[in-house]
Amino acid sequence: MKTKNFIKTILEVREKNELDLSAGEDLSIALMNIVSLEEHSFFSYVKTQDEKFLEILETCRELRKRLLAKIVRKDEGEKWCMSKHLLASSMRLYEVGNRLLHEKKMEEAKQSYIDAAELYGLFWELNMDNSEGISVSYEDKEKKSIFSGIKKLLECCKE
Repeated sequence: MKTKNFIKTILEVREKNELDLSAGEDLSIALMNIVSLEEHSFFSYVKTQDEKFLEILETCRELRKRLLAKIVRKDEGEKWCMSKHLLASSMRLYEVGNRLLHEKKMEEAKQSYIDAAELYGLFWELNMDNSEGISVSYEDKEKKSIFSGIKKLLECCKE
């Protein structure tokens, strides 16, 4: 299925209120930040040896597991773990892009944002319910990006 057909199919399903990606988008961004909190808790513990950071880490981890289950279904593969790492990597590249942008390294920042968006797109490609036969295809030679195939779906301001 070409990217244009993919987008058309998704928009048709979305219009029928069968697919609410906005709630999933918000949750996925929250999950990115929870993974970051886990990382910060780890590094804070290592630096300070203060066990309160281990308690925070454990609380964040349990929250992340519960919330991740709302948008990621465990299967026989590595989908669960891949999903966590796709979100975490996307968030880190976004933060790298922010730092580069602040340092006036515009082209490097843009590439970091593109890479972050690609990973975020891969997260959604991995976790979309394919019962409708929906998938992103690389057949569109002008747009070899996963994210370009789903970005119209991920419009966070639509309620």
